Amino acid sequence: MSNIGFQKTFDIGDGREITIETGKLAKQADGSVVVRMGNAMLLATVVSSKEAKQGIDFLPLSVDYQEKYASAGRFPGGFLKREGRLSDHEVLICRLVDRALRPLFPDHYHNDTQVMISMISNDPEVSTDALAAFAASAALTVSDIPFQGPISECRVAQIDGKMMINPKTSDLERATLNMIIAATESDVMMVEGEFHESSEDEMVEAIKTAHDAIKIQIQAQKELREMCGAPAVRELAVQPSNDALLAKITEMVTPGLREIAGGAFGKDDRAEKTSALKTMVMESLEADADEETKFLAGQYFAKTKKKVFRDYLLETGKRLDGRATAEIRDIWSEVNYLPSAHGSAIFTRGETQSLTTVTLGAKDDEQLIDSATYRGYKKFLLHYNFPGFSTGEVRPNRGPGRREVGHGNLALRALQNVLPEDNPYTIRVVSDILESNGSSSMATVCAGSLALMDAGIDIKAPVSGIAMGMISDPVTGKYAILSDILGDEDHLGDMDFKVTGTEKGITATQMDIKIDGLSYEVLGKALTQAKEGRLHILNEIKKTLDKPNSNLKPHAPRIVNMIIEKEFIGAIIGPGGKIIQEMQAETGANINIEEKDGKGHVQIFADNEAAVEDVKARIKGITQVPEVGEEYMGKVKSIMPYGAFVEIIPGTDGLLHISEVDWKRIETLEGVLKEGDVIKVRLIEVDKRSGKLKLSRKVLLPKPEKNEAN
Repeated sequence: MSNIGFQKTFDIGDGREITIETGKLAKQADGSVVVRMGNAMLLATVVSSKEAKQGIDFLPLSVDYQEKYASAGRFPGGFLKREGRLSDHEVLICRLVDRALRPLFPDHYHNDTQVMISMISNDPEVSTDALAAFAASAALTVSDIPFQGPISECRVAQIDGKMMINPKTSDLERATLNMIIAATESDVMMVEGEFHESSEDEMVEAIKTAHDAIKIQIQAQKELREMCGAPAVRELAVQPSNDALLAKITEMVTPGLREIAGGAFGKDDRAEKTSALKTMVMESLEADADEETKFLAGQYFAKTKKKVFRDYLLETGKRLDGRATAEIRDIWSEVNYLPSAHGSAIFTRGETQSLTTVTLGAKDDEQLIDSATYRGYKKFLLHYNFPGFSTGEVRPNRGPGRREVGHGNLALRALQNVLPEDNPYTIRVVSDILESNGSSSMATVCAGSLALMDAGIDIKAPVSGIAMGMISDPVTGKYAILSDILGDEDHLGDMDFKVTGTEKGITATQMDIKIDGLSYEVLGKALTQAKEGRLHILNEIKKTLDKPNSNLKPHAPRIVNMIIEKEFIGAIIGPGGKIIQEMQAETGANINIEEKDGKGHVQIFADNEAAVEDVKARIKGITQVPEVGEEYMGKVKSIMPYGAFVEIIPGTDGLLHISEVDWKRIETLEGVLKEGDVIKVRLIEVDKRSGKLKLSRKVLLPKPEKNEAN
């Protein structure tokens, strides 16, 4: 007999419903739920070890989201025919869930914890990325794991001027604002999204709209927990502590840390001086100190450093590198640095530097996306690389990790909405981070904008990006909003968020809030300060290049798109591909043809303009409709006793009768014409019944005068 489990159903506000169910599937996990919206279903499970890991000071949490091909009735592509490594799309959803959940575990909870979310049924009109964190939180909520939730997550989109929650996938194509928000019942925690140059006020309105919807989803989780009689939260392991050691370390290092905080040192000098203080702490321990004491000493030093640095900034308004809170580091940039790239730029802000390239390609260079829910092509790619040397570390290159995928996606979202709508190219932007101290993803946006303009891509407007932070004291209520944060400030802060945009408005954002109680007033102030910093950076970019180059680089490929009548597609391709292959072989161009919207769409791609023009002329010739009275340079294809067949348009022959070759009578064409000759002819008639063409050469020759003697 099957167990129907426990269900909770609620309306998301427009007549559509979401159901969460527990107690039916995966009951040996610590917590499991199935979330359903329409025909879309997610199975979320969570398991956490009963024992804490020793010797670590972080939460070993792993989040995996996977879309099963069977959920959409599809086979995986490739040879293996089974799900493999996570796609970039799935990795990005893993990051969204991780960022929403991680802050809500107790600070001293160090147990291995795994959250797994699987899409087990697909609905083409439901975007399951907006349900993943909701499902994960529900699984944690019905478990005994010490999770300080519940939380939830939803998508908010502005469509036809109206804010909509979790809209249909087909409606998202019209969205001018598309965000995913995660929040607790009282506080917003995570924001990610893209915009068509939206205002800060529109962004805040969208967050408020999403938060109202999230409160409903959180209440549903609480009610489900009550319905199923979830177990009591497990007891946390007692954490070792040593108050005397903490007091000793605090007294020992506070003066030195305050000196570092106010010394305006560079990254390396600051790290060296901080390391020397930590070494002093470790050397001050008893010679026979055990491993637990050494571990606590390291933790207490880090805790003291964080408090001293934060307190100093709130007291003085002075940052670690000596800047004021709203001050931006020095910026320099350069374009056309790489002579062989189609576009290139260097962007340096303080100790963060990106070398970015743009490569232009044809339709054949588009990336095939073959996932469980989507099969199509992507023509704008952005790849972000973060090698070890950028931070002075030895680290092997093992391909992009989740962080690199996430940073690259943020930069892609920032730039893709300013690309020209009629852009014919497949574009690949690659950002190689050469130095890093502060947001390298925002450096990628700035360098990418410059490189696109250097390549001659007619973007709507330049885009810049800035990383912001905040440090606050809940006791005094003091807070400081920091523009263009350092790497150290990112670790010290209570919030970090990145905003990109043009002069007109925001194009992308990513925000993580690490404290409770952030008011919309403070958020509004942070966005206003971010706008000021973003516009400052934009002005610096414009000093290097303020608009796209009018021409492509001489060595960049040329693309021309042509639209032809559908019936000419076969004529351009030719029997067995003969005609198109000849054109490609003789010109060196790449020609792609597809039928779309009842027309033939032809893309010509070549390394030089002459080849493009040659192919254009040939295609125009093929698609040209022969007209009576028009003259053509034709090629003799075959000789017959009664005349010659002449190709006047590629694939179109006409008969040049022997009587129409010359004014004088000719008995044979031998010695007059031969195959391969190129001659000028006029189309004199099209047979109405057969459509055959009749040509004349003699009408283009001077007509001899009559001999009066005859």
